[in-house]
Amino acid sequence: MKIQNFGNHTRYDPFNHFLLTPLILIFLGWTVSKMNFSSQEATLDSWFLFIVAFILFLLPLLVRSYALKLQNRIILNEMRNRYFHLTGKTFDEKERELKLGQIIGLRFASDEELLGLMDRAIAEKLTAKEIKQQIKNWKGDYIRV
Repeated sequence: MKIQNFGNHTRYDPFNHFLLTPLILIFLGWTVSKMNFSSQEATLDSWFLFIVAFILFLLPLLVRSYALKLQNRIILNEMRNRYFHLTGKTFDEKERELKLGQIIGLRFASDEELLGLMDRAIAEKLTAKEIKQQIKNWKGDYIRV
């Protein structure tokens, strides 16, 4: 497995990103282009097909959002555990000062640089991207969805 870093940590699911989503978008576009309002029956059929296509478009987005929300909760719990392990204190105070995106960015930092980078993120209000760019010893996440 390739060593993960800032430049290659973004993950794509080929089935979802390059097959399913484009096919659904093509189907939705085709459905819109074929809508027919020439008669009441054709109008009803067109709207029915459009609704089905739109639902198909929304389903992968909904499933993806659920997976990401769950993953973010897991990362938050991981960071709470790491912080307690490193300091013996709860993460509550730091958690109130950090945005979720910053916490997600910090999870890639090694234990050696996590606390210092966390303090810098709070003091300098670093974005998640800026945090990730500051990491010298990247802690890869090879199972993130």
